[in-house]
Amino acid sequence: MHRVQETFAQLSSLPEITVLRDACLSHYTRFGIGGPADLFAETADTDTFIEAWRIARASGIETVVIGCGTNLVVSDEGFRGVVLKLSNKRIAANDATVRVDSGVALQALVDFTVDAGLNGLETMTGIPGSVGAAIYGNAGAYGRSISESISAVRFFDGEQIRECGNADCDFHYRESIFKRHKHWIVFSAELALQPGDPAALRETADKILAIRNKKYPPTMKCAGSIFKNFLFADLPPRVAEAIPASAIIEGKVPSAWFLDQAGAKGMRRGDIQVADYHANLIYNAGSGTARDLVAIVAELKQRVERRWGIPLEEEVQYVGFPLLQERMTAMKSEINARPVDPALSAKGRAASLARKTFGHGPGRPRSKKKRCTCGAMTARRAKARGHKCGGAK
Repeated sequence: MHRVQETFAQLSSLPEITVLRDACLSHYTRFGIGGPADLFAETADTDTFIEAWRIARASGIETVVIGCGTNLVVSDEGFRGVVLKLSNKRIAANDATVRVDSGVALQALVDFTVDAGLNGLETMTGIPGSVGAAIYGNAGAYGRSISESISAVRFFDGEQIRECGNADCDFHYRESIFKRHKHWIVFSAELALQPGDPAALRETADKILAIRNKKYPPTMKCAGSIFKNFLFADLPPRVAEAIPASAIIEGKVPSAWFLDQAGAKGMRRGDIQVADYHANLIYNAGSGTARDLVAIVAELKQRVERRWGIPLEEEVQYVGFPLLQERMTAMKSEINARPVDPALSAKGRAASLARKTFGHGPGRPRSKKKRCTCGAMTARRAKARGHKCGGAK
């Protein structure tokens, strides 16, 4: 406790910063879930942020950096450490080149470029979160990702401010180098866009926004899609053969398709619920808890892995779950370490590991007991519970 008090005093002495004790993190996440952080510090000044980061690290107290909290799941017990938030919000354009700070809301950037008649980001309208988070997770929609518009990213590596070009960011589907180096903090980015007609761009953006708002109402306490989709080319052959052509969208198979087969829609635990119209949408219907959210996520992953032998991967990040984070890190390390076909991508390596781990190929695990159609439970239990999928396979 003495270290926390001392760190609080040091942080509070910095210019242009707000420092809070025992700040409730549920106020900083879209799920509306999470207990208190020992210390919470927010600034819009990058120099102050760097000094705050150094103070926090020197204190020996665990430190985490957050953005808008859209894809954040915080433990009910909160976070025993320092939470830092950078709220820089500048946007400027020079012809078709846009420079934007990481703390700018992605929607604000989309609106800025659309109004300026710059083509490239209009399909990302309605995606919540900050620009920094969008770069971190290579956000995108409707066949486009933000990486296609990025020319350079300026970031802090823990020692100095650096800049890397698009190729050095190592962008892939929902991945970037910043995910692998979580201590690297994105400060700003430069985007290269193309001139376009503002009216046409606005029409496209408005149509997409209407669709997204229907699926993910702005007031809904959720992270959008909870799991990453699968690249069809990365799926094991036996799984790929079972996918109907109608379920393959722009080379991807939505995780929602697999979850739907597993009977995910309408699942509920406390106030945490899977939408009855979208199997990859989990939301807080009232006073939900992180405990219930994590339990539902684990159950969904188990159902899909049990039936198909492929692992779902969350898009959300966890704060305040040290054991869970250690398990996830260990699993990814094991996936990368196993000797499998080098032609496989990360998702393919994960599927290969699942086959080795569970002792069966992709699809339903070997079992003497007949299972229900969705694979979620035995046929006998499904019949006893009146399970909606319709009986045994």
